[in-house]
Amino acid sequence: MLGIGADRSFPTVLLIDDDLISREVIATILTLNGYTLHTAVDGAAGVKMLDDRQCDPQVMLVDVRMPGLNGVQLIKELRRRSKASIYAISGSSLPDDLKVVVDGFLYKPFNPEDLQKLLDDHKPPPASELASTEEPVVSAKILSQFRQMMPEPTVREVYVAVVADLKKRSVALDEAIAKADAVTVRRLGHTIKGGCGMAGARQAARLGALLEAESDELNNSAEICQQLKLAQENLERMLEVEFPR
Repeated sequence: MLGIGADRSFPTVLLIDDDLISREVIATILTLNGYTLHTAVDGAAGVKMLDDRQCDPQVMLVDVRMPGLNGVQLIKELRRRSKASIYAISGSSLPDDLKVVVDGFLYKPFNPEDLQKLLDDHKPPPASELASTEEPVVSAKILSQFRQMMPEPTVREVYVAVVADLKKRSVALDEAIAKADAVTVRRLGHTIKGGCGMAGARQAARLGALLEAESDELNNSAEICQQLKLAQENLERMLEVEFPR
């Protein structure tokens, strides 16, 4: 659905909500304010829209309490298909496992001002980044800040330490997954998310958050760990490019 007089400087929004009234109210607010909006009636429909490339949102508003595909699993499926910011909308407070995998939360019922503020605060990435199919290995902003604060060799050592820590955590994760030790997997994910987030290692931090949110069944942990090892290799390549010896 194309917003009335849609402003392309605004983020494109995908709204996933099974409640007809909620969809209509939110859609009316956004389209009248110039947003390009797409809607899906449930989680499976939202995932299919992304698979079919019916839309390329920069923001998703997702009811996380719907029948069928919902909650953490829905957020994971959306993350696999899009780099959009994901904001949960719900009539009840979020459990901790959901809090760590979304970018923000609006409590229903919310007023138009709250919705507008959330979207106003959203900072879309540069067009060049949106066009890229690869997630940045390291936040350019944080890397620049480090270089202003520390000498170049010290900055390099920060990322050498991140790579070494990821290697150690990957071994521990493989062992925990083999033992079906979900508590340890989530603890290691939390540690990776925090440490890599501080260093601006965006790929690894995001994967750490996914591990932290894993269920007791550990259905996706092995796949996430494989991606984490690729993120580690990407960091090693970044070191060679940014800090040649």
